[in-house]
Amino acid sequence: MPPVAPSPAPYKSAQALPRMPAAIWALGIVSLLMDISSELIHSLLPVFMVTTLGTSALMLGLIEGAAEATALIVKVFSGVLSDYWGKRKPLAVMGYGLGAFSKPLFALATSSGMVLAARLIDRVGKGIRGAPRDALVADIAPPAIRGAAFGLRQSLDTVGAFLGPLLAMGLMIVWANDFRAVFWVAIIPAFLALLLLVFGVQEPEKMPASGAETASVEPVRKNPIKRENLRRLSTSYWWVVAVGALFTLARFSEAFLVLRALQGGMAIAFTPMVLVVMSVVYALTAYPFGKLSDSMRHTTLIVGGLIVLLIADAVLAMSSDLPFVLAGVAIWGLHMGMTQGLLASMVADTAPADLRGTAFGFFNLVSGLAMFIASVLAGWLWDSVGASATFVASGVFCVLAIFVIAGRGGQRF
Repeated sequence: MPPVAPSPAPYKSAQALPRMPAAIWALGIVSLLMDISSELIHSLLPVFMVTTLGTSALMLGLIEGAAEATALIVKVFSGVLSDYWGKRKPLAVMGYGLGAFSKPLFALATSSGMVLAARLIDRVGKGIRGAPRDALVADIAPPAIRGAAFGLRQSLDTVGAFLGPLLAMGLMIVWANDFRAVFWVAIIPAFLALLLLVFGVQEPEKMPASGAETASVEPVRKNPIKRENLRRLSTSYWWVVAVGALFTLARFSEAFLVLRALQGGMAIAFTPMVLVVMSVVYALTAYPFGKLSDSMRHTTLIVGGLIVLLIADAVLAMSSDLPFVLAGVAIWGLHMGMTQGLLASMVADTAPADLRGTAFGFFNLVSGLAMFIASVLAGWLWDSVGASATFVASGVFCVLAIFVIAGRGGQRF
């Protein structure tokens, strides 16, 4: 009787896990520094635009949606280029450089149009660096700890996302609500991030193989978006793209969380506290949930994250009183920690190693279009129906995403 082949383990083994590479830590600290810089500005920008520049919620949604969509859409081109070129770091350096050089423009802005221009340049930089950086994480991290690697980078990124608003809040108090002076400070951590990336991260000489790629498949040497290469992106990958888009429709710009707190009577200098609360929860949960995703069913964790976001929407829709707003924001941060590193890991797990940049790029292209729709819809609902309607709409998209995943069955994407 021939021997029976053992059935493959459905999830990655938790035993004898390799050590986290130093380059992953360096990439995380780069993200931390750039997020300190960005959130020094972004935690104050919605209030600056509404109170100083007289911007409406709809215009705020258009600017935020266009900016974030630009970042996500540009990722498709940088991701494809990184696969075609076979290098990730130079594109990441270019993207972080654009982000650093855009920061002075916010301090100089005197109209919504100038803010839009600054946001677009900043987000083009984010778009250029995003997919190559995520592909670089996937290239450097051993497959057994890939979820943990994405979670670690996301956690460090999110530490910056709450240190930035904290610093903004302190400077606003010291400098008597001088928005522009605070915006100038953001230049310092941005350029520190750029220097650390240039001198502290070494790109691997060869992209490693992954479970999504068989030995019979040759690495991409020519155009990654040729039809024969795109056919190698599996059905499971495109399901991840679809779920990511639904998530983005449910999760509009965080600028509206800040406006909800302002609506509830929070003093201008303290509005960055909204992003501090969200980011603290996000930072504390991203790595544990990223590590958990290496050993459990992805669909279970994704649905759990959607349910948590639905609860956050319910709390935020219920009342603009500050205790409700801060509770809703904290729950919002929990859902981010549960899902954002997971989605990146799912893209990496379902794409061939030599097409990872392209895979992240297409994922972000679709998410970028969804982000623009979500932010414009949020701003329109805020102005025409009321703030509560904005959060109710987010909850509707959460329910829709849960039904889509349920229709997929118990598969692990």
